[in-house]
Amino acid sequence: MGKQKILIAFFLIISQINFAQIKKNQPVKIKPPKLISTIGIFKDSVVIKTDQAKAILDTPILVKDDKNNVYKVTYYQFAYTRRAVTEDEKTGKLSPTTSLATDYFTSTPLPEKWVRIIREDLKPGEQLFFCDVIVKDTSGQSFYAPNIKIITQ
Repeated sequence: MGKQKILIAFFLIISQINFAQIKKNQPVKIKPPKLISTIGIFKDSVVIKTDQAKAILDTPILVKDDKNNVYKVTYYQFAYTRRAVTEDEKTGKLSPTTSLATDYFTSTPLPEKWVRIIREDLKPGEQLFFCDVIVKDTSGQSFYAPNIKIITQ
């Protein structure tokens, strides 16, 4: 009978240790801050003149919260949707279409090569899209920030 009491006590202690470890290892849930992404003076989805879009291409993405704290951009994807044409091989007729150039980056602003190419080619009706923006706060916690979509006119 004494051995059974010892075994029961042993299992109760082990289960308490395991339960305590499970609680301890669970991730702490952090409420994400309300973030605002901007490039130049523009945020969210905007329609701007082509010259304005060209002017902000080498401007870094800036992400702040509602308390004006700045967050470091650690990753984002960029997509440039440009107007293009295709030719029907049988008839030779040209048809309007779009072409997509995209890549991901780990620092902002865009690399000089991208800025130069887009500035040379950007036309009205084309789009610049900064998406999947990931930022870190001062404690190293990562958050998704809002996308920025620019349509040129």
